[in-house]
Amino acid sequence: MAKRDQLSEFSEMLRRAENHDRGRPREQLVLVDAVARRRRRRRGLIAALIVVVLAVGAAGGYAAITLNSSIGAASATVHRPEVAVPAAAVLKLPPVGESAISVSGADEYLGASASGILASAGGDDRLPIASISKLITAMVVLDHKPLGDSGTGPTITFDKTDHALYDKYYVLNATIAAMPTGSSMSEHDALETTLVVSACNYAEAVSTWAFGSQAAFLAATTKWLAAHGMPNTRMVEPTGIDAHNLSTPSDMITLGKLAMADPVIAAIVAKTSLDVPSLMGLPNTNDLLGTDGINGIKTGTLGEDSELLYSAVINVGTPQPLTIIGVVLGGDGRSAVDAAVRNLLDSLKVGFHSVALAEDGQVVGTYTTPWGAKARMVLGSSATVFTYSNTPITSTMTTTTLTTGKDGEKVGLVTWKAGTATVTAPVVLQGTIKQPTAWWRLTHPKVTFHFGGAS
Repeated sequence: MAKRDQLSEFSEMLRRAENHDRGRPREQLVLVDAVARRRRRRRGLIAALIVVVLAVGAAGGYAAITLNSSIGAASATVHRPEVAVPAAAVLKLPPVGESAISVSGADEYLGASASGILASAGGDDRLPIASISKLITAMVVLDHKPLGDSGTGPTITFDKTDHALYDKYYVLNATIAAMPTGSSMSEHDALETTLVVSACNYAEAVSTWAFGSQAAFLAATTKWLAAHGMPNTRMVEPTGIDAHNLSTPSDMITLGKLAMADPVIAAIVAKTSLDVPSLMGLPNTNDLLGTDGINGIKTGTLGEDSELLYSAVINVGTPQPLTIIGVVLGGDGRSAVDAAVRNLLDSLKVGFHSVALAEDGQVVGTYTTPWGAKARMVLGSSATVFTYSNTPITSTMTTTTLTTGKDGEKVGLVTWKAGTATVTAPVVLQGTIKQPTAWWRLTHPKVTFHFGGAS
């Protein structure tokens, strides 16, 4: 019953509305319709304007973000310069007898052990040292009888007993120098004659003068050798004519270092001839003096064997010259020993060399950008390293992260290491890397918004 009442009421409302419109004049109805249409058009225009504004705003925001965003770094491809390891140096050690060589002043190239013994051949057994014995004699005498402030030491006067030594060693076919009865000379000159011309009669005379007897001299020599680190050296007489004067190459290296550290001995053994008044001009038995940097020390000859304890100072390109002490015991004659020593020194020299690492302008990499910009990495200078033998050479390369770059701009560094030596060369940009164009930015949203690589 309630529903029927509601329907009747609704129908009555429609009827009244229809009668209301029928009662209006036609002109009024047309006006109402026009107003409604204008309102609809206005709403449509406003909606369209809103859409346009939103679209323009979105496009402007995209452009603003795109044109001002960070693009990221160029990708780098590097070609780190490699260096072939030089050929190994071969030291040409004497082929006969026992030998050793010590080199000081090049520890960074040869290793710290080089200043002990760099290389040796033939073993380290005791062998006769011949007239190298006279060097020990002279050093023991100097230790007991220093020259003093005068630099010449006491005066020695030779008597008949001393003069008899000339005949003694003459019969033994040993090297001798004149020693007239009643003649005199300074201790320095007597030692110079002992070492430079290797006079056996002077070695015995000066050692007896210093200690009073040969027994006392030999006792002092034994103590001196032990005190100076030569346990394998034995002396039974002062000249070396006896084959029982023995030593090893390692002990002889020690002796050579001690001798060249003593300014008196070093000056004497460097003399190419005597400057003693009564014996002026007699030549040094060491005919290698002055060649290949050799500046001492003492020769020896016993029968067919030849010995040489030598020192040298040579320039090989290192910051300081090399100081060398070497020895050959039991060599096959004087000329063969001399030649072997020179060959050894030459082989040592050629082992030191400058190795070319890279050239100025050498290409070592490239930078490439997603927008097509490209530039090469090149070395800003050449590089060489000074080293010895086949010392390994390693290299490392660092580069700068770039988005843009100017021609000639430093963008990295190459570092080479060879032993303790370090060499560097700058890496510079060859070419220019510019920012991408606006159009490229707008058309590559993947790069702009970091969605991935270039689209």
